[in-house]
Amino acid sequence: VNGNPSPYKLTFSGTLKSPKINFHPPFLMLVPVPLDVETEAVVTIIPQDFIRESRIRVKLPELELADGTRTCPFSVQFLEGQDTVLSSDGTANELSCRISFRSSKPVSFLGEMLFIDQEENRLLEQQTIVFLPYTRTWHCIALIKKL
Repeated sequence: VNGNPSPYKLTFSGTLKSPKINFHPPFLMLVPVPLDVETEAVVTIIPQDFIRESRIRVKLPELELADGTRTCPFSVQFLEGQDTVLSSDGTANELSCRISFRSSKPVSFLGEMLFIDQEENRLLEQQTIVFLPYTRTWHCIALIKKL
């Protein structure tokens, strides 16, 4: 200061937080339905530790059927939009999401439905969908796992 060099030591500290999401309910069970009938359920996505607004998108799995054709029997619809909006206290809005399944052919499936933010971060929670045969209908259970 004033031409007199004085040693200053600056120390910075902080906590690194990665954005993540939680689901409510914590697992998803779609009721068994006959072939080519849609089944659906609504889940709430709870964003945490987002430092800016972001758009959430979903990467849906594609299945290969016995005849070799590929299909995606899932659909996802965000009921009030898919953008996280931060409030003045730093929390993000919850998002409602309708997950649907319909298949005209029998399928068995174990895989993931990935929720990704606009910066291509695979969020720390994801939905895992498991389909198990139940007579001529299909039963879906989605489990959340940590990446």
